Amino acid sequence: MHYRSISDMNDTIVSNLHRLPRDIDLVVGVPRSGVLAGTLVSLAANIPMTDLDSFLEGRVYTSGITKRRAALDRKVADMRKVLVIDDSIAGGNAMRDARARIEAAGIEGDFIYAAVFGLEPKHPETDLVFEVVRHPRMFQWNFMHHKFLAQCCVDIDGVLCLDPTEAENDDGPAYEKFLSEARPLHAPTHRIGWLVTSRLEKYRALTEAWLAKNGILYDQLIMLDLPSKAERQRLGAHGSFKADFYRKSNAILFIESEHAQALKITELSGKPVLCVETHIVSFPDTLSLPALGQAARNLPARLRQ
Repeated sequence: MHYRSISDMNDTIVSNLHRLPRDIDLVVGVPRSGVLAGTLVSLAANIPMTDLDSFLEGRVYTSGITKRRAALDRKVADMRKVLVIDDSIAGGNAMRDARARIEAAGIEGDFIYAAVFGLEPKHPETDLVFEVVRHPRMFQWNFMHHKFLAQCCVDIDGVLCLDPTEAENDDGPAYEKFLSEARPLHAPTHRIGWLVTSRLEKYRALTEAWLAKNGILYDQLIMLDLPSKAERQRLGAHGSFKADFYRKSNAILFIESEHAQALKITELSGKPVLCVETHIVSFPDTLSLPALGQAARNLPARLRQ
């Protein structure tokens, strides 16, 4: 699985700014994810920006005082060199549609079409592809809306809902209340293959009810069959339980909430794990690297100490 975080996107954009003309007047992001890419280009290069729909209506986003004053007073019609950018390109339908809409609007100018990530170094619908990221691929801004979820194991606490507090995690009435009322975190829009959680089997009914209430679709719910929280802590079974199931399954990725557990699951399963705490994918052959490469800057401060 090839994964790119928002930090990765920013790095790729900054390292490719030299490939763009110096006299770009306006950045146009292709909705939705291209607006994120356009914002990062706009901020890094200090160029005004807008989204495609606003551009076609002649509107540019307002800017802070750090932007070039002369650019703020210009109208879309006066901006002759325009960068149209999307986060990624595969088949090219979104960029093809953007081109068609701009041409149909009769807007004249020097247009440059770009994608941050592409399947190949060149694509017929773009002038520039910043970085090649081939399939299978997943991005931080779409990992819960991806068809590959059907081939993934996904943790619950810290991924689909907030983790319980110490007070809520009493293995009693407070915990049962938490299970019924847990606040949703990431909401998947595709069916998940396996929900693999260290929640105890005795809480299956409450867990299934919460999942149904929140419209989360899945094929299997795998829970830890131990009598109590105390026994689970005594055995330290969190990571090993998840890793054992993942290793035996045909899942291609495990999506885990905690950094330490993600590394443990990778080590024991020999398969990749995406950690939503850091947005780093750990692979078995990278576990010996102390900082997991440049991506280590994504670690929360408490994990860098």
